[in-house]
Amino acid sequence: MSISTLTARVVAPAERLLAAAAFLPPLATRVTIGLGFFHTGLGKWHNFERTVEFFASVGIPFARANAAFIATLEVVGGLLLLVGLLTRLSAALLAGSMTVALLTADRQSFIASWGSASESSPTDIASFVFLLFLLWLIVHGAGAVSLDRLVGLAFGRAAGRAGMAPVAAVGR
Repeated sequence: MSISTLTARVVAPAERLLAAAAFLPPLATRVTIGLGFFHTGLGKWHNFERTVEFFASVGIPFARANAAFIATLEVVGGLLLLVGLLTRLSAALLAGSMTVALLTADRQSFIASWGSASESSPTDIASFVFLLFLLWLIVHGAGAVSLDRLVGLAFGRAAGRAGMAPVAAVGR
C-alpha cells in the first residue's frame, strides 16, 4: 500500500466527519455568547441604578439612556444570537458595545494585559474575548442550525455551505 493510498484512507473519513460536524462551532458560539449577553443584560436591568452610576463613572455620556439601550441590546441581542436570527446584525451591534467597554471600563486592564510584566493576558478580559467571538459570527454567520438559515431557505437565498456563506457571498 502506497503512502498516498494510506493517507487518502485516513484523510477522507476525517474530512467527512469534520464536514458533518461543521454546524457545531457556530451553534456553540451563538449559544454561549447569546446566553452570556442575555444574562448580563438582565443583570443590568435588575440593577439599573447601579448600571447608570457605573456608566457615568467611566465617562459614558447620557448614562441613563445608554444603560437602558445596552441592557436592552444585551437581552434582545443575546436572545437573537441564541436562536440564530439576525445574527450578523446582532453580533455587529454587540461588537460595538464590547468595543466601547474596551475603550472605557476595561481600558486600563486591557492595555496592561499586553505588557510582558502583566499577570493577565488579553484573553482574561471578557469584553475582548466576546468581541473576538462576535467578529467571528459577523464574518461566518449563524451556521446551519439557525433561524437565519431557515429564513434564507424560505426565501431562496441560502448561499454557501450550510448557511455559512462568507460576508461577500451574502446577497448573491
